[in-house]
Amino acid sequence: MDAAQVDQAELTFTDDELAAQALAADPDAPLPADATPFGAAHGTGSFVTGSLPAWYMPVAARPTRKPWHVALAVLSIAGFAAINGAGLCITYGHLVAA
Repeated sequence: MDAAQVDQAELTFTDDELAAQALAADPDAPLPADATPFGAAHGTGSFVTGSLPAWYMPVAARPTRKPWHVALAVLSIAGFAAINGAGLCITYGHLVAA
């Protein structure tokens, strides 16, 4: 039976049924010769040439930052470092002598 022909009701399992299947499965059983990767069987088909497929862990993307976000972060860190360098403490939100 093709994966596209399987009725959605047939794919619905309770947590207890899934737990019973997982506990009954043999982790050392060999894979069948006609086994297909998860993405190919379920139509996602997006795989990375590495150890993990794209649906499991997508490629990391560098976030874009606005210049004022970077300036705010740098100023905040520099401010806390200056407060600590002056021998003061602001740990609980009140500026006190350390």
